[in-house]
Amino acid sequence: MTRLASSGMMIVEDDIFGDFEPESSPRLAVLDGLARVIRIGSFSKTLSASIRCGYIAARPDWIDALIDLQVAISFGGVSPATAELVFAVLNDGGYRKHMEAVRRRLVRARRDTAVRLEALGITLWLMPRGGFYLWCALPAGQDATTLARAALCEDVVLAPGNVFSVSQSASGFMRFNVAQMGEARIFDVLERALASGRCREKGGGRLETLSAEDGSIRATM
Repeated sequence: MTRLASSGMMIVEDDIFGDFEPESSPRLAVLDGLARVIRIGSFSKTLSASIRCGYIAARPDWIDALIDLQVAISFGGVSPATAELVFAVLNDGGYRKHMEAVRRRLVRARRDTAVRLEALGITLWLMPRGGFYLWCALPAGQDATTLARAALCEDVVLAPGNVFSVSQSASGFMRFNVAQMGEARIFDVLERALASGRCREKGGGRLETLSAEDGSIRATM
């Protein structure tokens, strides 16, 4: 924080998943006292994707300019009905109870998903303390985008590692959203896709790669 102040730089702390932590970690905005840090939060992840409502915590002299920017880029503000709903949930203690229940469900979902993935030879990079996502290593020789393409043919959408890699060096990894992994059919599709990948590897078939720039799938030899 001392270096931040001396350099005149600003940090934007994107904290939209912070409420999924079982125990809260130190926040830069708290350590800094909002002197050079802007904190961003959202209720779209914790309450509902249809509730397009969040917040910005910043120095008072920055707020007016940020409001002007928000109005300019969205041609308006937050829906009054949405704001009233969020206020009511926060004010009556319902939000805390809701998040406690969500965190418990996610603990079970992460554990159950990890067990079923490991049975397929897909291993966790680490078990996160909270949140929706598991970052996993595929079995040796498997390409994540090839796997995703095979699963897509059976109407299962997966997230290949290279979508999240600027250097395109994560072809052996995949991200799984545990909130979407409740159906047994998903793991059956994964098993078939992995078997198909092993056949391609032995046969020297072509690989499918995903463009991180536009999200489109293209074939390369």
